[in-house]
Amino acid sequence: MRILIAFLFTAQLFTAQNVDLKEIDKYITSTQKEWDIPGLSVAIVKDGEIVFEKGYGVMEIGKKQKPDEHTLYAIASNTKAFTAAIIAQLVEEGKLDWNDKVQSYLPYFEVYDPTISRMVTIKDLLSHNVGLGTFSGDAIWYKSELSTEEIVKRIKFVPQAYEFRDGYGYSNLMFITAGAVIEKVTGKSFKDNVTERFLKPLEMDDTVVSVNDYGSNSNVATPHGRSGDTNYKIDHVAWDNVRSTGGLISSVHDMGKWIIFNMNHGVYKTDTLFNENNRNKMWSLQNSFEVNQVNRNGRGQAFNGYGLGWFITNYQEHFQVGHGGGYDGMISTVQMLPDEKLGVVVLTNGVKAPTNAIAYFVFDRFLNRPMKDWSKEMLNGYNKWKASDTRIADRKAARVKNTTPTVTKEELMGLIILRLMVIFT
Repeated sequence: MRILIAFLFTAQLFTAQNVDLKEIDKYITSTQKEWDIPGLSVAIVKDGEIVFEKGYGVMEIGKKQKPDEHTLYAIASNTKAFTAAIIAQLVEEGKLDWNDKVQSYLPYFEVYDPTISRMVTIKDLLSHNVGLGTFSGDAIWYKSELSTEEIVKRIKFVPQAYEFRDGYGYSNLMFITAGAVIEKVTGKSFKDNVTERFLKPLEMDDTVVSVNDYGSNSNVATPHGRSGDTNYKIDHVAWDNVRSTGGLISSVHDMGKWIIFNMNHGVYKTDTLFNENNRNKMWSLQNSFEVNQVNRNGRGQAFNGYGLGWFITNYQEHFQVGHGGGYDGMISTVQMLPDEKLGVVVLTNGVKAPTNAIAYFVFDRFLNRPMKDWSKEMLNGYNKWKASDTRIADRKAARVKNTTPTVTKEELMGLIILRLMVIFT
């Protein structure tokens, strides 16, 4: 009788925890169409296993080839977690410390103030608290042929946005600098470091570190821009000089392995790649954001902030770790509920992307929460935001036609030459 009761209890527990993957599949299919995104791939991890992986839509508009779990997409800023993990390994190897000054490794590193420049640490680089505004200075590196060192040397010209360590400004420049530190300390390229330290040990065989590394692999999604209600094909862009902030190109199958590894806190199979202390460093709040404690949002968010290469928050009553990524014509997300051993990765080949809508729907299904149409809610929010963004239209409307410049071409060229002399001296 006791055996029978135990069996019935176990069967009931299994049924309660069972998730209808066909329902999730159907939801993702409809979401892809509702958002009019050309294609995407999704993987779900639960209890150390990839339990779902599939592609939707097409790899390129006008063609029939469909993406799958091995299709490559740029993961962009989801690379930042790899950069932080490399730093963690270097700390464990005794080659640097989280609190080391950046100028100890890169004497040419400077920000807006000489005193602050001497104070910036490795940990500061990875927590977006140096005092630069969100995305400020991105024009220095985006589609630039400058070397990583040349980019870092120009950071000093980016204006201060807030007091040092007293705010938040999402900074690609600081992660580019972190990559330069890695290369200086190891004597190897970022590509070699990330390949040897993580891609090979985790058996991430699909993943490459450059658009120039595709080789004969044709299972590569095409990026798409969007104008009005129309998606259009755009070219792949090489981020080879800024790999540490967003250079990796991966599949949901490989990123599923990355999620498993991270939710196992640095251990993959029998191999420990970073220790518990450094896991806690990366997944602890280093930069806290204000949240609305009076009227909680739909995710029940009670805290929010940035760790080291990861966003740290909560989903309802569950601890949540994740990151997003934005590349030319591609948007991605990696979201995890570590205590539940539950993770989702969504990679897309368009800019109007339902990444988090899919992730939150999956969370709800595995947590047995009430049904909520995150796609509808977020799509409405996206459309309202897009309609309210009149910056380009406002600038065009403010243009005064039939006027002439206040300076001659010769004077303007002289100012440009003078500015270049300042930069290069």
